Amino acid sequence: MAIRGMILAAGLGTRLKPFTDKHPKALAVVNGKTVLQRNIEWLAGYGIKDVIVNVHHFADQIIAALNENKGWGSNVVISDESDEVLETGGGILKAAPFLKAAEHCVVMNADILTDFNLQKAIEQHLALSAIATLAVTDRVSSRVLQFDEANRLVGWKNTGDGAVKGKEGISKAFSGIQVLNQSFFDKIELRGKFSVIDVYLALCKGENIYGYNHSGSRFIDIGTQEKLDNAAKMFD
Repeated sequence: MAIRGMILAAGLGTRLKPFTDKHPKALAVVNGKTVLQRNIEWLAGYGIKDVIVNVHHFADQIIAALNENKGWGSNVVISDESDEVLETGGGILKAAPFLKAAEHCVVMNADILTDFNLQKAIEQHLALSAIATLAVTDRVSSRVLQFDEANRLVGWKNTGDGAVKGKEGISKAFSGIQVLNQSFFDKIELRGKFSVIDVYLALCKGENIYGYNHSGSRFIDIGTQEKLDNAAKMFD
């Protein structure tokens, strides 16, 4: 079964200054490899070698790195958001023509590193006939997704002020990785710049959106210099 991938690399990376004053966050280096390379290779390890990368902040540097390294062995195309960064939802929707060429796709943030078993997440996604499967863990986070006892998405919560969208349930932190069914794209009603989380919350009442808990695997976002330094201790 063919599965396509997307790496969301358009963000400004403001928490990773001063590096992101001159470079895109996706080209931050962990032990000699950029996080972009590591994530392209992670997807390729599960047979996902047709990948689209969205770009905005220092887009030319990402395009140059992909060209110089021949996509690190994968077939990589660009979704150009140079005019306006579209956030996660808008970026995914813009890339829909590429992603819908496969029955399923994996979309991930460029600024995370993990070693969880993606194949198991895909298998759960297929077994439950989900339109979206969201990778989550039990880690503490200021904003968490809410799931029912069957592991279906029911809401979202801000743990700081207690604000809830949808229903309260079992809290899990979203890892920025999702497996999507082709039919998901036709159900997106928002346009322009928007968060994909808003789409999940709008759809979860009537659609199969599940969490995949990968607690216990290695996982880190490299959004700050401290976390980038910690990533070098976690990933060879």
